[in-house]
Amino acid sequence: MVNAYTEWSKNGKYDEDLNPTRYRGPVIATQALAEYFEKSERSSIRILDVAAGSGLLGQELAKFGFTNIDALDPSEGMLDEAVKRNVYTKFICQYFDNNSDIPCDSYDVLIISGGMGEGHIPGNSIEKMQEIVKEGGLVVIVMRKEYLTYVEDYKDLIPRMKQMEEDNKWKILSCKTVEGYSFNKQGLVFILKVLQSKC
Repeated sequence: MVNAYTEWSKNGKYDEDLNPTRYRGPVIATQALAEYFEKSERSSIRILDVAAGSGLLGQELAKFGFTNIDALDPSEGMLDEAVKRNVYTKFICQYFDNNSDIPCDSYDVLIISGGMGEGHIPGNSIEKMQEIVKEGGLVVIVMRKEYLTYVEDYKDLIPRMKQMEEDNKWKILSCKTVEGYSFNKQGLVFILKVLQSKC
């Protein structure tokens, strides 16, 4: 999968294939996040863009005044493209799962657009997401809605989220269906507020 993305990143092919008329994830994710922060505070919000790819989401975030963004992606080729956008402060080349070595309470926001898919970010890694976000911070996940029905790893994603809410680890602020997320498919926008510090 990583090799495929690295190959896809060459010569701008990824950005061409996922232009805003086909893939609206970065715009949807950014608009959802922006509702929770005043313009004056956005530059101080530390964000981790998970599965950052070529930096399409980071570019949108920067337009809205979010300028303290780290990019995480397992594909060096994708991160090489993301560097060119000049919107990230740090680049982390690794796969995201429960073994990721990112310290707890490191970020105000963790945001994912397009990183949840078959063979991509594991469903059980939501525990790690909650762990590395500070108390009071947000986890924002934008993904294709149909994945909840046929990607085995995500069939219990919502029950997992609800169990974590019952355990007082976070509060589900939003679980919203959006039209035209990707290739005319419906998307889901999850916004989760972290309630517990882990350090």
